[in-house]
Amino acid sequence: MTAYASFEDFIAGSSAPDGLKAVLTTLAATCADISRVVAGGALAGALGASGSVNVQDEEQKKLDVMTNDMLTQALSACPLVAGVASEEMDFVQPTTNAPADGYVVLFDPLDGSSNIDINAPVGTIFSVLPSPASPVEADFLQTGRNQVAAGYGLYGAQSMLILTIGEGVVGFTLAADGRWLLTHPEIRVSADTKEFAINMSNRRHWAEPVRRYVDACLAGKTGARGKDFNMRWVAAMVADVHRILIRGGVFLYPWDAREPERPGKLRLMYEGNPMALLIEQAGGKATTDGVQPILDVIPSALHQRVAVALGSANEVDQIAAA
Repeated sequence: MTAYASFEDFIAGSSAPDGLKAVLTTLAATCADISRVVAGGALAGALGASGSVNVQDEEQKKLDVMTNDMLTQALSACPLVAGVASEEMDFVQPTTNAPADGYVVLFDPLDGSSNIDINAPVGTIFSVLPSPASPVEADFLQTGRNQVAAGYGLYGAQSMLILTIGEGVVGFTLAADGRWLLTHPEIRVSADTKEFAINMSNRRHWAEPVRRYVDACLAGKTGARGKDFNMRWVAAMVADVHRILIRGGVFLYPWDAREPERPGKLRLMYEGNPMALLIEQAGGKATTDGVQPILDVIPSALHQRVAVALGSANEVDQIAAA
């Protein structure tokens, strides 16, 4: 039987500063706790709507609220965390810790919450940034290049924790005894692919370059691309990006003419930046439009939106050329 290194052993042997190790250990433990709550489903009273909406005016599920509280409480108790921000909260929340060399953590507590009631994959996405002792909102608005760590917990057929500390991407699987074990020591995104993920129901609202790219994929071998493509869509960014990390592909969530004033749908700080860092660290590309790197976008607001086109590097280049 293969002996897998534990998350604790991996973190202890990494080059991460001790403070960051403590933050990541807290995140890993909380993701394991969330996995158990998600797995409980109706038995844990976790299904259904909460009866409230978040700052984006989206209906919150019970699990959105529960997981947000779990992460906020656990991170606030970690002495190295100076503050937290969440997709589910209107404002940043400083802690009372005031560490001299601390961190702020931004997170989407349960990405893909529309999948909860149908037992499809959901996940937790997190981003870790350096912070002064008493952060204000401006201290959270750092570019993605400043991230010292990013990752996600995926709660599906297996629960997995995917992580980067700027030295590649690794993956852990949750064992029956509650430990995260290192099962994917070097995750790389293939440069080429025959698979793309996009919500085709929105085609009529896309800009023309996006329609041209997708139409060329759908034309298959008889079209200009000269190869057949598969289309996949899980309706949870965390699950679609996980598929790309494991077997390649591209994920697109482009600008939409229904909200022309918004550059995109997904949140830069809670989804775009952490996923972009993971994809780049695994050898892929993560852009707003096939050209501009997401990690170079200068944040102007806590809940800023962004268009997303990420995945296998050569295919992202095709999006730019469409």
